[in-house]
Amino acid sequence: MDNISRESNNGFLPMAGVIVGAIALLLSGAALATKASKTSTEETLTAQTARIDAIETQARDAAAKAVSARSATDQLTADVQKALNNVSISLTQMDSEVKTLKESAAKKPAAGGGTTGPVVAGKDEYVVKSGDIGSKIAAATGFSVKAIEAVNPGIDWAKLKVGQKLKLPAKK
Repeated sequence: MDNISRESNNGFLPMAGVIVGAIALLLSGAALATKASKTSTEETLTAQTARIDAIETQARDAAAKAVSARSATDQLTADVQKALNNVSISLTQMDSEVKTLKESAAKKPAAGGGTTGPVVAGKDEYVVKSGDIGSKIAAATGFSVKAIEAVNPGIDWAKLKVGQKLKLPAKK
């Protein structure tokens, strides 16, 4: 029996070896396919990680620019506020100066001698009255309009004012 059992084992062993070899080949092929799939997945993940890193860098740059812009905006706001405060101070000073000038002008005596009473004509002078025009003044004084205009070169005859003094030509 020993021979028979050895012979039956000898025939079975090579067959078992072939089966185990085939299984090993199948398992190694599956392992290679799994590894290739993992390598492909790994490469995809590496590419995606690189894209995420690039996006993260862009986000950091954008955040830094936003902080810089905010700082510039804050500085500009402060500068504008300072300028507005200066304008306000200047306007307040101007308003005060205008009030002072108005008060001063109101206290000044009327032109023509420093008195507050009626304007009086001196020798060789005429004081304009309401409704006076050049020809009316000439008729009242006995001089021609041209003669009166000649001794009053700076007078705007279209805008004579009541109380305004005019020079009269010298009498001959």
